[in-house]
Amino acid sequence: MSLVNVSVNDYTAGVATIRDVAREAGVSVATVSRVFGGGGVSAGTRERVLAASERLGYRPNAVARALRVEATRTLGLVIPNVMNPFFTAVARAVEDAARERGYSLILGNTDEDPEKEARYLEVLLEKRVDGIAISPARAASPHLAEIERAGVPVVFLDRYVAGVEAPVVRADGRRAVDELVGYLAGLGHRRLAIISGPPETVTGGERLESFLAGARRRGIGVPEERVAYGDFRRESGARAMRRLLRLAEPPTAVFAANNLMALGALEELDRAGVRVPEEMSFASFDDVSWFRLLRPPVTAIAQPIRRLGEAAARMLPEMVEGRERPGSVVLEAELVVRGSCAAPGGGG
Repeated sequence: MSLVNVSVNDYTAGVATIRDVAREAGVSVATVSRVFGGGGVSAGTRERVLAASERLGYRPNAVARALRVEATRTLGLVIPNVMNPFFTAVARAVEDAARERGYSLILGNTDEDPEKEARYLEVLLEKRVDGIAISPARAASPHLAEIERAGVPVVFLDRYVAGVEAPVVRADGRRAVDELVGYLAGLGHRRLAIISGPPETVTGGERLESFLAGARRRGIGVPEERVAYGDFRRESGARAMRRLLRLAEPPTAVFAANNLMALGALEELDRAGVRVPEEMSFASFDDVSWFRLLRPPVTAIAQPIRRLGEAAARMLPEMVEGRERPGSVVLEAELVVRGSCAAPGGGG
């Protein structure tokens, strides 16, 4: 994949950054970006920013590009975890679609860290990207509002931030999660559990609420002890499964809210000698190719990854080129039933 992978560490040692200029001038990063990009700021603010830039010796190549008015034909993509197969596949889809339209792509990986996310967005402003596709680390993200005010087109991918006026490209998994709960209930399960992502993320909160609502509709209670929280990473899935297995009445069926937590949970089940699906049924949100190779193959909720990436890469050039702002794209996720779920062996 021909991506330019930018490290935040490349912009810290010995070189003034846009953040340094903003701090020196007493303005926001977005204001500095507008000054060098020819945007609308007051004469006094422009003078302060230019003076701060002179004092700090702020002369990266990005500024030279910023003094030109033509587009850079470069897009930014900021994702929360490059090790997550879902986001890896999304990045590939975005890059393929962007290249077909004559754009290069700069990739940033935030590791679900809002501070790292903010730094990457500053780097992308310095690089004068024409637009940014982002899957934000949290549902509240004030630095994204600054990007919007700077006039850089933004498209949200998979997750979004309330209050930021930008189109969203995502899969709606609520129907598929409800279908999964109905499938498990139909098999006879009553002791259901979920390994949830962070509820402060849009996807974490939505999947948790959909699971609990689906259980309530079928008269199944999911007590707090059977809601185990993770951070969408592998290790947290293993920790969550360990906690669930220690319960006086462990669940008979567990739903992991993403593929990496599912991997950690399955590893923990294997260490504990718990057989799937004979002793515990298991399902995951996000389908990945290796789910089909496991024995048993894992029941999963699949998102239309390529279509998501293509939609995001199509939207950004449209916004950059000044066409009418596109509307959000919401696609449906689908339940893929495989061999990891069966009727409970111990009475449900």
